Amino acid sequence: MEAEYDFSKGVRGKFYNEDAVFHLPIYLDPEVESFVAKLAKEQKKNLNEIVNMLLLKDKELMQMLSPRS
Repeated sequence: MEAEYDFSKGVRGKFYNEDAVFHLPIYLDPEVESFVAKLAKEQKKNLNEIVNMLLLKDKELMQMLSPRS
């Protein structure tokens, strides 16, 4: 490692993209993944669609049960 680095020709924000979208990796337990994969195959959908559908339904349920401020 050098004692000093020259950034005089560096460009601030060169790789910045305000429209960038980051997707978080989600890791399912093997049992859950197997269940969801089976559902996806039966419904001829991909795994993401099934997981999102299930999570949206859970979100709706949690919103119904939580006290509103």
